[in-house]
Amino acid sequence: MLVMPADQLIDDEAAFGRATEQASSSAQLGRLVTFGIKPTAAETGYGYIEYEPTPQPDSQTVHKVTRFIEKPSLDVAEQLVADGHHLWNGGMFCFTADTILAELQRFAPQVNDPVADALRDATHSVSADGYAIELDARSFLKAENISIDYAVMERSDKVNVVPCEMGWNDIGSWLSISELTPPDDHGNRVHGHAELCDVDNCFVRGDARMIGMIGVHDLIVVDTPDALLLAARDRAQDVKQIVANLKRVNHSTCRLHNTVHRPWGTYTVLEEGDRFKMKRIVVKPGAALSLQMHHHRSEHWIVVRGCADVINGERTISLQPNESTYIPAGHRHRLVNPGVVDLVLIEVQCGDYLGEDDIIRFDDAYGRVEAV
Repeated sequence: MLVMPADQLIDDEAAFGRATEQASSSAQLGRLVTFGIKPTAAETGYGYIEYEPTPQPDSQTVHKVTRFIEKPSLDVAEQLVADGHHLWNGGMFCFTADTILAELQRFAPQVNDPVADALRDATHSVSADGYAIELDARSFLKAENISIDYAVMERSDKVNVVPCEMGWNDIGSWLSISELTPPDDHGNRVHGHAELCDVDNCFVRGDARMIGMIGVHDLIVVDTPDALLLAARDRAQDVKQIVANLKRVNHSTCRLHNTVHRPWGTYTVLEEGDRFKMKRIVVKPGAALSLQMHHHRSEHWIVVRGCADVINGERTISLQPNESTYIPAGHRHRLVNPGVVDLVLIEVQCGDYLGEDDIIRFDDAYGRVEAV
């Protein structure tokens, strides 16, 4: 098994391939293998891995891990980089299923047992076409919320590391993402549409709207359909504090994006207000929404691209672009894309309650039998 985070960039794919081959060979001998990135600077935003040096320190030899070190202070980071046998922790792992399961059972049964229960229960959620397997949420939530480093890697005596030089970049922060955009003569990095006047050393990213900035310096500005972020460049890592505050008050932005992905496609909330919500729905070719019903809202569907087969109460109808149908509250309904191109439609909801949990599913190709 090769386990990798999504928020990283690897430029040298050939070097990554060589590293994974060495990791795989070690994993087949029953080792838990992690990938260590050779440091290029004294970074305080990364964890470090200390390993036992060998007579060939510059080779890509697999080493035994001595210890994991949390994100250090600058003074400590400088010492770690200088001594030559510490690596950045890239959060990538390679092991066999048998090895990681045995070590989980050994060190973290509070994680292993509930997940094992969830995996056993997952067989009841397999869709007819094998598209998705969903873990039982109630069993899965019984597992302790703990990282694999704390639960296993820092406690096991079977951990090895492969030192890597593969053009790795952790793009888990806006500061690291900004470095992927070349700067202009004033040190500004712009992705999207922006008009800058007397602005220096700023990163600006906008998905749609024009962004205007005057007389500011050393800022990160990120404008998305979900939220707007303004931060000092040297406080980029502190965005997690805002996320923690939003989670504490259960803000909707922590649960749903403006565009939400589903097995059948996506929906995007265009506008919402008192007793109404407008969505842009995209259904992939051959895909279908569940046969469902809402207690508190009615819906209007207007097709703008592709064709739709619609179950609306006792009727089954076909809709072409510029055609529509009205679905009263309490009606069973289903949307199917029988075509070979994306089906795009506008949905207008009206009612006293427009939450996503007002849904009763009677039949679903993706095994979602409970309200979500």
